[in-house]
Parts: sequence; C-alpha cells; structure tokens
Amino acid sequence: MERFKTLKDHVYDYIAEAIREGKLLPGQRISEGDICAELDISRTPVREALIQLAAEGVIQNTSRKGFTIKAITSKEILELYTVIGALDATAARLACDHLTRQDYADMSFYIDSIDLAIKACNFEMYHKQQLAFHDIYIYKCGNKSLISFIETAKNKLISKVYTDAVEENAMDVLFAVNEEHRQILALFKAGDKEGVYKYIAEKHWVPIYTKDDVIL
Repeated sequence: MERFKTLKDHVYDYIAEAIREGKLLPGQRISEGDICAELDISRTPVREALIQLAAEGVIQNTSRKGFTIKAITSKEILELYTVIGALDATAARLACDHLTRQDYADMSFYIDSIDLAIKACNFEMYHKQQLAFHDIYIYKCGNKSLISFIETAKNKLISKVYTDAVEENAMDVLFAVNEEHRQILALFKAGDKEGVYKYIAEKHWVPIYTKDDVIL
C-alpha cells in the first residue's frame, strides 16, 4: 500500500515527474513562484520539496541561479541502471507472495497499453505505462524503505529522448523491452522468485541501446 503523502510529498512528486518527462531540462532554473501558482499552494512545501530533491542529487542549488536541474552523464545513468536493477529485482522477489490475479490482470493491461503507445509513437505514454507496470509489484513488496530507495533512484533518470532515436530502430528496441515485461509477468505467475529476481537484475535493467545520453 502506498504511504500517506504530505503536501511536500505531492510537490516533490510533481517536480520529479516534470523532470522525468523532460518538461524541466538540465541547467533549467526551477521557478518556485510558478510551482506555487500552478498548484495553488504556499511557498513552504515547495521549498521543502526542492531542498529534499537537492539533498538527493536530483537538482542543485547555486547562489546565483537558485535551484536548477542537474545534468546527468551516460556513465551516471549506467550506474543508476545497475542500482535500480538490483533494488527493483529485490522488490519483485519480495512481492511474489503478495500478488493477486487482479495484479496480474493489471500488469497485462499495461503491457498491452505499452504496445499501443509504441505503435502511436506516444513515448510519454510509453514511459508512464511502463512505470505503472513496475509500480504494481514494487508497492506490493512490503518494504517501505526499499520503495523509497527505488523512487529516489528513478527520480534521477531524466526522461529518455526517444524521438531522436526512432531513425535507429528504437521502436523495435521498445517492443523488445515490452516483451521482457511479458516474461516478468510469466515468472510472477509461475511463482519463480529467484527467476524473476535474476531476470530483472541481469536482463531487464541492462541497457540494450545507447546513443550519447539516450539509454533504453
């Protein structure tokens, strides 16, 4: 079950999602006033959320520019993939005993939705649907600290620039990644705890296409 969220937590999620979706780009200044106006809230929870994101290394605070989006290199992304893979795999193994038929049905729905998003070249929807797929078992793992670590690590991954990679057959790669989601679901249904752990850590979170800062 998802933890109770304070107003600061909701602001944190709002900013993190904007970063993941590429609405806030590396080097761009974050306007506290704009966020206050968009969410119709006071400055205090916005400031608290920004301080937390800065402490986690997602954004940075400089004396002249204020809070700005921190750039991330391909090397740092590869390192994050390794960390997230291990954490995600651990959550999957813990969740095996708690997943229900409805969870399986929901995961299957997201897999089908991902295929449709790829066919429509709707990469923003692709990103949201694949996050939703993983969130089903992550939130069923029963370990709040693990969930928090996964969320923090994922927040550092700025949205992937799929549009520039279409010419390099990136859509075929995305379909292949979604086939991995089907394999993960099959391992869950089989109750194969070690199998799903190994597959996620050693296969699913290993980039299979790289180009500059674009990693799938």
